[in-house]
Amino acid sequence: MQQRRLGNTDLSLTTVGLGTWAIGGPWDWGWGAQDDEASIRTIHEALDLGINWIDTAPCYGLGHSEEVVGRAIAGRRDQVIVATKCGLVWDEPASGTTYGRLKRDSVLREADDSLRRLGVDVIDLYQIHWPNPAADIREAWEAMATLVEAGKVRYIGVSNFSVEQLEAIRDIHPVASLQPPYSMLERGFEAGLEDYCEAQGIGVVAYSPMQAGLLTGKFDRDRVDSLPADDWRLKNRHFKEPGFSRNLEIVGALRPIAEDLGCTLAQLAIAWTLRRRVVTSAIVGARRPGQIGETVPGGEVTLPDAVVSAIDQILGGR
Repeated sequence: MQQRRLGNTDLSLTTVGLGTWAIGGPWDWGWGAQDDEASIRTIHEALDLGINWIDTAPCYGLGHSEEVVGRAIAGRRDQVIVATKCGLVWDEPASGTTYGRLKRDSVLREADDSLRRLGVDVIDLYQIHWPNPAADIREAWEAMATLVEAGKVRYIGVSNFSVEQLEAIRDIHPVASLQPPYSMLERGFEAGLEDYCEAQGIGVVAYSPMQAGLLTGKFDRDRVDSLPADDWRLKNRHFKEPGFSRNLEIVGALRPIAEDLGCTLAQLAIAWTLRRRVVTSAIVGARRPGQIGETVPGGEVTLPDAVVSAIDQILGGR
């Protein structure tokens, strides 16, 4: 599988990385109940297909996603680059509700907890999950730099940061990567962040390239209505009217483009995200065997300029 270097690091990531948000199971931004054994088989399938990196976070299922990833990569650590995060925590006993905390002691403790759950000696890429509270991002970044010095973390990055927030921490330690939301339906990354990351040599790993499944062509109103009550997508604006109907129109217009290219809608969505030179990899979620095999070919699709232009016309002002 094609690989790209992550910014100024020595990490080479496959153009598709496995996202493990969903396999965490229930929490306040979960995807409903999951089957752990199916999740482990899915991770093994991803590695067997050549994917060389996994993205997870402690908050996904309140530690459960990291535990599942740890079980899956046991004995295969040399095949996988592990990325996880800090900054979203929960109180015990766990209620399912998370909140932002970026204090030094908390960041250091979270790292140790992640190392234990993942069953690894070092985290390859450690990221601030959200800049919340924004006033504490420098304190958190200083703590993460300490983790690099201690050998517990190889590289540090951020997720969901603005240009101004990236600038605010740059003098403390190099920013290896940014993880922004980026898809045909979510293009805020193109307004300033893209140019900044390219100029600074910051790698970009885009999340939700298929917009939580909307761009796969498998959604209609009946499917949304059948989602479990604890599926976070029911709270998301892209799945609510009037945006939902417009999104379905876009998917319908994209379908013949995918057919002409000989790929699926999901693969088209991934390839579209990867068309940007600064984007190192697209994070693609999967929770059942077979899913990642359907989407991973998108990392090998190159879109002709004419196709990119046709898609831009469909997307209009998005």
